[in-house]
Amino acid sequence: MLSLNALLDIPCRLVLASQSPRRNALMRHVGFSFDTIVPNVDEAAVPTDMPPASYVEHLALLKAEAAAGMTTDVAIIIGSDTTVVLENVVLNKPADAEDAKRMLSMLSGKTHTVYTGLALVYTSGTGRHQRVSSRATHVTFRELSEEEINAYVASGSPLDKAGAYGIQDDFGAVFVHRVDGCYYTIVGLPLELLYTELRHLVRELI
Repeated sequence: MLSLNALLDIPCRLVLASQSPRRNALMRHVGFSFDTIVPNVDEAAVPTDMPPASYVEHLALLKAEAAAGMTTDVAIIIGSDTTVVLENVVLNKPADAEDAKRMLSMLSGKTHTVYTGLALVYTSGTGRHQRVSSRATHVTFRELSEEEINAYVASGSPLDKAGAYGIQDDFGAVFVHRVDGCYYTIVGLPLELLYTELRHLVRELI
């Protein structure tokens, strides 16, 4: 497989600051070689009353900075965060099964926006460089039945996902009628944005 680390001429260790199996799989799928650090960030402590793009960018940077503080290596740290917004209401990961049902009922038959923030932090003995950005994708759900919602929630799949659904790997995919924008933003890591931001960062370091 083509090595994107070599293609981009990444000069150091590449680290994904995430425990998400979906982000891990996406990066490996397209040809990145990287290590993983799980940062200790209290996401619930971050207020959601800022603009959604700023919110996910802020959380992505917090994750990248936390992971940077956990290594002494020269490295580029990748942080990412995703949320779902419906009519100015932020829908993060559901608290429990009933909360997941509530979110899915809200999304049924409507168009919402998925925001994913991306932060790159280059850390070395001489200082740090960073780039922060985000993408937004509009997603329209068809009308969902109570039976479908209950069955999906009973599977346990939506409990660790923003907006209580996953488009990439489970029953949640059949809820989606239309996507306007980057599919990978919905999954949780906009790959084109990651690639181009890494390219820009590497050029800044030269």
